[in-house]
Amino acid sequence: MNKYLKIIFALFVVLIICYFFLNTVKPDEDPSRAMVESYKSECREDIKAGRDLFKRLETYSGPKNVETILAPLNDLAIILGSSSSKAVLYQCVHPNAEIRDIAVSQEKEIIKLATDIALSVPIYHACSAVDVSDREAVTQRFLEHTLRDFRRSGVDKSEETRKRIRELKDELVVLGQEFSRNILEDVRSITLNSVNDLAGLPSDYIDAHKPDGNGKIHINTDYPDFIPFSRYAQNDQSRFELYKHFRNRGYPQNKAVLKNILMKRYELARLLGYKNYAAYVTETKMIKSESNIRDFIYKISEIATTRAEKEYQILLERLRKTDPKATKIGDWQKTYFQELVKQKRYNIDSKDIRKYFQFGNVRNGIFDLTTTLYDVTFRPWKTEIWHESVEAYEMLDKGRVIGRFFLDLHSRENKYKHAAHFDLKSGVTGRQIPTSVLVCNFPGEENESALMEHSQVVTFFHEFGHMLHHFFAGNQQWVKFSGIATEFDFIEAPSQMLEEWVWDTTTLQIFAVNKEGQTIPPELVEKMVEAKEFGIGLDTKHQMFYAAMSLDFYDCDPNDLDLDATMSALQNRYSPFEYVPATHMYANFGHLDGYSAMYFTYMWSKVISKDLFSRFKQEGMLNPKIAGEYRKAVLAVGGSKDAVDLIRDFLGRPYSFEPFAVWLNDDESSK
Repeated sequence: MNKYLKIIFALFVVLIICYFFLNTVKPDEDPSRAMVESYKSECREDIKAGRDLFKRLETYSGPKNVETILAPLNDLAIILGSSSSKAVLYQCVHPNAEIRDIAVSQEKEIIKLATDIALSVPIYHACSAVDVSDREAVTQRFLEHTLRDFRRSGVDKSEETRKRIRELKDELVVLGQEFSRNILEDVRSITLNSVNDLAGLPSDYIDAHKPDGNGKIHINTDYPDFIPFSRYAQNDQSRFELYKHFRNRGYPQNKAVLKNILMKRYELARLLGYKNYAAYVTETKMIKSESNIRDFIYKISEIATTRAEKEYQILLERLRKTDPKATKIGDWQKTYFQELVKQKRYNIDSKDIRKYFQFGNVRNGIFDLTTTLYDVTFRPWKTEIWHESVEAYEMLDKGRVIGRFFLDLHSRENKYKHAAHFDLKSGVTGRQIPTSVLVCNFPGEENESALMEHSQVVTFFHEFGHMLHHFFAGNQQWVKFSGIATEFDFIEAPSQMLEEWVWDTTTLQIFAVNKEGQTIPPELVEKMVEAKEFGIGLDTKHQMFYAAMSLDFYDCDPNDLDLDATMSALQNRYSPFEYVPATHMYANFGHLDGYSAMYFTYMWSKVISKDLFSRFKQEGMLNPKIAGEYRKAVLAVGGSKDAVDLIRDFLGRPYSFEPFAVWLNDDESSK
């Protein structure tokens, strides 16, 4: 009897557990389902809040002043900016396909609403009626820029023209999303027949690429595979095949998509009264005009030519040691042979350098450097993340949180393939703390000791530089000026300048430690610095090819533009490395959408960053006093002053081309 009671009791317990499970864990409470529904609800609430505030502003008939017009307009920008930023981020990184789709739709809705606001005649007239003559300079600047941007949006055009502008902007959102998605989803690969085809590559790379069941090895076009293979693989034919696949991502779909983007932007510019989109987009930038961009490209290219020619001949001589009949260096060969030349001339091997750059140490080293320069601290931030590999932190200044950020740094399927800083939320005084996301594709998921290429460390510093700019400029009254809100052709300067610390021995010895606990030797850093100077002439010329393509695609009537012919002609004109037939890099050159005509920004910012760095070079790279002055004069200002003024405030003079020219003309490494 006792035995049967035990069995009955056990069955009773099982029934209770089953009842509890069935009534508490329902299908619609699946965590991923809840995440989808939560984001969907958040999107609806953001759109509703934006629409309601927009309607109130459009119909407002009371006194027109800062509090009744400009402040609500600022509130509207805060709502739409945060929602749009999150949508763009989720499209690029979220592992849940349904959430990515919701984000795509949300971005369309946000931009549609933003376009309605920008073309609202009642709100434009209300802003025009606001008197700020007795207000602080930053509020006067806010109104000035707001009215300017209304006019540049076409608010003063006819109703019929405004209708077409709306249509074009809606269509451009869809096309831009399609262009990015085609790049994101097009991961190509080559197949190697033997481990012997991996000769020259680091051992950890070889270990990570084991043969499959058929003895084949697969190398794809994502950066963690592509970059080391291009630099180290001895098999020239395999490098060539991978290069072609890499250059053809997004093709052929994006040929038509890009042409459509160019056509619609051209029509938009013409409707707004400009000769083309390049003229429209440069008007409010430091450089001021498309003709100035062309002059800049020509000037940089000419300065770099002599050095590039010397460096090219050195590479060609090295190639001829294995191929005596060679007459030129292929675009797919430049990285590999630059590496070989550096090994020979400077007795340096990048595979030896990477031993000192373990992912976890690099991340912590960037934190330590920032603490040294700016007297800030970091701590983990407990918050919701979208993937288990994502880390979250807070940055504090004297105990006060001044920034929050996510590090999404490791490659995975359906994730953005490049490296970027996403400003998730702009800081507004007393309202919200700036929040950033760094998205990269480094090794190291679940392995803090995974080795990074030094070039990847440079990339990490670059994107971190954007984030610091975003945080330090995050204490603004007007969200329009918050974060990296300065002229577009200045935004790369602070991040490029932070790259300089990656070549400093004292800085590197903070975190560059191998698995045996040995710190990187000063003599190795000295060799790295010497070696890095080799190839800058070649790289500068090649960058001018990208800048010229970006400009020429937009500085024309696209009806007359042949994408392939123009691209190949520009590469052959500006780059030392000839165009490789049957490749279509414009199809995966995402900057042609995001930067449009302004890829020159990278080199323009390099000129400025070299000038800004001149003070650190003279007064100490780890000098907190100089860093504090730089933070106050340049970073913290955001968009509340013109870039030329904040540079002058820090340097005590207008910016100069000279430090860059001296650096580029110092060609000792190519002799």
